[in-house]
Amino acid sequence: MAKWSAVFIGFILAIIVKAFFAPYEFIGLLIVGFITGYIAHSGILGGLWNAALAGALGTILAAVLFILVATFGGSFAGLFGGLTGFTISGVTSLIAVVETLIYYAIVMGITGAVGGALASKDK
Repeated sequence: MAKWSAVFIGFILAIIVKAFFAPYEFIGLLIVGFITGYIAHSGILGGLWNAALAGALGTILAAVLFILVATFGGSFAGLFGGLTGFTISGVTSLIAVVETLIYYAIVMGITGAVGGALASKDK
């Protein structure tokens, strides 16, 4: 049911939005979700699924990158401070990641459904 080419493009675009356009994240996610749903050409449910999947994968990669940066911090001393800090706030970080995962999936999924609906009318 997932069109992996559309999911991969949406995933890359979601990472770009998170990395470079953080102040405009909501609008960027709306646009990326629409593009992903439109590329999928699978109707409303297909667009919703593909865009939500791309948003979820983008969130997971952004969380992993954040953990690596927080853990290794750029120096050897940052390794120990980062591991201690991450261990102490592990539950809080997990809740934040799940919250962001749901947020990305919902925002991108809604506009992905719109993009999928418009793409299915083109056929």
